[in-house]
Amino acid sequence: MHAFKTNILHPVSRVLLFVLLLLATLTTAQTPGNQLSTVNKKAEKAFDEAMKAYQDRDNEKAMVQVNKALEADSLFCEALVLRGDLFSDAKMPAEAIACYKKVLRINSEFSNNLYFIIGGLELYLGDYKASEADFSQYLEGKNVPDGKRRKTIAQLANARFGAAALEHPVPFNPVNLGDSVNTMFDEYVNDITTDEGALYFTRKVPRSEKNPELKGYEEDFYVAAKADSGWHKARNLGPPVNTSGNEGALNISPDNRYMFFAGCDRPDGFGSCDIFWSKRMGEVWAEPENLGSVVNSPSWDSQPSFSSDGKTLYFASKRPGGKGSSDIWKTELKADGNWTVPVNLGDSINTAFEEMAPFIAGDGRTLYFSSKGHPGMGGYDLFYSRMKADSSWSKPVNLGYPINTKADEMVIIVNAKGDKAFISSDKFGGMGRQDMYEFPLYEGARPIASTYFKGVVFDKENSRRLQARFELTDLSDGRMVAQSFSDPVNGEFILVLASDKDYGLNVSRDGYLFYSDNFSLKGQHSLDKPFVKDIALKPMKVGEVIVLRNIFFDTDKFILKPESMTELQKLLDLLKKNPGLKVELGGHTDYAGTPAHNLELSKNRAKAVYDYLILNGIAANRLSYEGYGLTRPVDTNDTEQGRANNRRTEFRISGL
Repeated sequence: MHAFKTNILHPVSRVLLFVLLLLATLTTAQTPGNQLSTVNKKAEKAFDEAMKAYQDRDNEKAMVQVNKALEADSLFCEALVLRGDLFSDAKMPAEAIACYKKVLRINSEFSNNLYFIIGGLELYLGDYKASEADFSQYLEGKNVPDGKRRKTIAQLANARFGAAALEHPVPFNPVNLGDSVNTMFDEYVNDITTDEGALYFTRKVPRSEKNPELKGYEEDFYVAAKADSGWHKARNLGPPVNTSGNEGALNISPDNRYMFFAGCDRPDGFGSCDIFWSKRMGEVWAEPENLGSVVNSPSWDSQPSFSSDGKTLYFASKRPGGKGSSDIWKTELKADGNWTVPVNLGDSINTAFEEMAPFIAGDGRTLYFSSKGHPGMGGYDLFYSRMKADSSWSKPVNLGYPINTKADEMVIIVNAKGDKAFISSDKFGGMGRQDMYEFPLYEGARPIASTYFKGVVFDKENSRRLQARFELTDLSDGRMVAQSFSDPVNGEFILVLASDKDYGLNVSRDGYLFYSDNFSLKGQHSLDKPFVKDIALKPMKVGEVIVLRNIFFDTDKFILKPESMTELQKLLDLLKKNPGLKVELGGHTDYAGTPAHNLELSKNRAKAVYDYLILNGIAANRLSYEGYGLTRPVDTNDTEQGRANNRRTEFRISGL
């Protein structure tokens, strides 16, 4: 079994739901005395022949014989049921419904199960109001088994939801991504990078395209770069990620450093499908590695999605201990490179049925997924849920019609800004069967809008590209919300910034002074311009100065604000890690106020940092402080931003 068949990543031909097998029906549905509902011997003989053929799976012969039985007796209920079953097997639900309903017109008490069957077929056809009526009729019958009652109640909720959704459609205008990426073959959308510069997807092609002697299909990953209009021609991602086998369910980490995907039936696997990852080194993806037995189980594990926090991986699994046959789980990447034991996302997300294909948005708090268990249009529908303050999940919301339909909807991805979504579908014509589409995601279903910070880290003295650690903190509580590294080869980095917070950034590398910055994004929801800036790290040497951009004071005050604690801890760590380091702390102001006042204020602010370091174990002989007032501006005092840059706390290396 290959990746896509096993992980049910894409819409598949669904077997018609709730088909009543004739033998089970006849056990409970015959007329009193267990007699057939005909006295016509010719009809009974043809029916017996039809039954034998049906049991032998010769449906063509069975249909011929059951038609003979009904020609002899058109009111022969068991024969009508068998013909309905044969139509169901042939995926002709409307014809099957007609047969079952004729039985009930002939004898309304023939079998209450028929209402259950009819309701399921009507739900499959999208006839929601009729489905609701027949499911309701079934529940009014006598001796309904508890298990079937629960299933019917769930399907009744689907019928009611479907009817309401048809009457209240959501905005949906899918646009084909074009022939640079879509072909006559199947294309399945996987991911789009944070800056929307690259689209990753899977293409399913006949093996004979590579070798005429080979049979079957092969699924490989492809990538397309963004063009001025649309996409450049997609290229095969190639080895070592693509193999002669099948790969599926690719996900690129928001910082573009890791690739996660599902590999099935591999010699280094632990179950039918496992999750693998590959690390990016410049423009090259390293040899993929299995995530290991802590994450992967002897069961099926697939469909990974890595959060912008740089540590949380969501995935679907059929392992024991879940709520249903397939659940959504999460694991976290630890500082030592290992993974935590996966945790089930719980009753808010997972049901007794199947949940699949998680996608965590750029805000790290909006989860999109596919489910059969929550009320929907029938089969798999797409939903979203928001993470609450206590890390639990809100009640899932169906994305609505016509995004969801009576068919299976399995996968959706959303860009970092949150205003655009991507799906694969065979419902809109297109270049082939499954094509990729994009559409504006309506307001209510969007995640918190996100932008990004992008650039290159380099050595200030020799311009050598550097790998450095990035830590993004929420200034309101000091909690780390994201962690990442720049690329070890080219120094490139990208960091997602959700728009509802104020952030402090720390960039560090052994042997260098750290770099700090902050981003005030609270209240912003339209973020068309990302932050693009290269970061020069300064080697430790006497005279080097860095600005502590995340040291905060109230206006005209010198008491450290709580938002300063993360930056102060970083400074403390630097001094403890480098016991020979001596520094001077310098305070600076803008031009507002008198020179004497500003000089005193800046000195007191520098002393506040000095006192904090002394209080936390740094020897006084390693520290000094000075106030410079407005005498050393680094920017104009004619703009608010310039004045903000001039109001700063610095430290200068005075000795090593």
